[in-house]
Amino acid sequence: MTTQPTDMTRTPRDLRAASIATLLVFGVNGFAFATWMSRVPDVREMLEISPGQLSLLLLAISAGSLCGLPTAGRVAHRIGAANTVRAGAVVSLAGLLVAGLAVEAHAALPLIMIPLFLVGLGIGTWDVAQNLEGSIVEQALDRAIMPWFHAGFSGGTVVAALIGALLTWLDVPVSLHIGAVAVLGLVATWWLTRNFLPAYDEGAPEAVAATGKVRSPWLEPRTLLIGLMVLAAAFAEGTANDWMAVAFVDGHETSNALGVVALAIFLSFMTAGRIIGAGLLDRFGRVAVLRVLFVTAVVGCVLVVFGPTWLAFIGVAVWGVGASLGFPVGMSAASDDPARAALRLSVVSTIGYGAFLIGPPLIGFLGDRVGVLDAMLTVGVISLIAIVVVPAARPLEKAPSEDVSAPR
Repeated sequence: MTTQPTDMTRTPRDLRAASIATLLVFGVNGFAFATWMSRVPDVREMLEISPGQLSLLLLAISAGSLCGLPTAGRVAHRIGAANTVRAGAVVSLAGLLVAGLAVEAHAALPLIMIPLFLVGLGIGTWDVAQNLEGSIVEQALDRAIMPWFHAGFSGGTVVAALIGALLTWLDVPVSLHIGAVAVLGLVATWWLTRNFLPAYDEGAPEAVAATGKVRSPWLEPRTLLIGLMVLAAAFAEGTANDWMAVAFVDGHETSNALGVVALAIFLSFMTAGRIIGAGLLDRFGRVAVLRVLFVTAVVGCVLVVFGPTWLAFIGVAVWGVGASLGFPVGMSAASDDPARAALRLSVVSTIGYGAFLIGPPLIGFLGDRVGVLDAMLTVGVISLIAIVVVPAARPLEKAPSEDVSAPR
């Protein structure tokens, strides 16, 4: 059994090292994921597939994630966040490498979907573990810092999207691009996780109720509502990640490279929203900030779909800001009680990643009928639902008999 260091043994140097390592691990995760997404227009052209068929490839990633998420919390609880991140990185990056080679070989769709399933499986496991580590660091610092970690993820996606746009323009082979990222990403992740902080109950049995039975977070209304909010945020973010470039190419008739630039704009403004948002959360609280941002996401979605191309690019930026904080704040809210953080994170992440399961086929099949651009209006509808459940993210009150940390 591993015991979490006490506050006295966590030196400022330990916290600083853990904060930097966590930030960079989020960044590597985002970079690896966006590397694939930046080449989606090229993949579609190379394989000569329709939006509906492309959605099946994207669905394979989501299905893999949903298989990994429900158990990731228990795995991280047993073997630690660092080891779980490493395991997820090995699976996802190996899958990414094989998927790139399969696309280059013009393999049949099922043969490409298998490694993409592994990409999702690994990323889902990796995601829960890095968020668990983020919550440990956040509670040790006693201030809202989770958005910064997710900004690290977004920053990684921005860099990957810009590099992807450049390599697309230069006609660099998909397999070479993706393969290099997979190898470098694995080395970086393995090295960075050495500085992770362990959780205080890492390796201990799950929290048990007075009856002696394991308490299931799937039966907690607050956890489920937070999961619904995260689902809406993930849908707004994931739809842009998956379809923004294609929507601009098909709907606004831009080049593939300019479509990837639209994705890079979205990711850049989402990153900025997360950097600025940490201070806003400390000042105004979770509920007020999230309500404003979900409304902003709706406005941005409308501008992208109905505006002329120049206004659509502005809408992309607005959409990015609106989608910035829902996911990281949901992770913080699920982790308010450190003793239940790993288990609740699995539940919230599983529900949230449902957006990545329903999103690709929903947008793809709607895109076959009304066009990908118009299909993206579904983001606005789901964001309106999120506004209603935002109060569930309000920090828990610390009970006298419990050790509950609620980041402000």
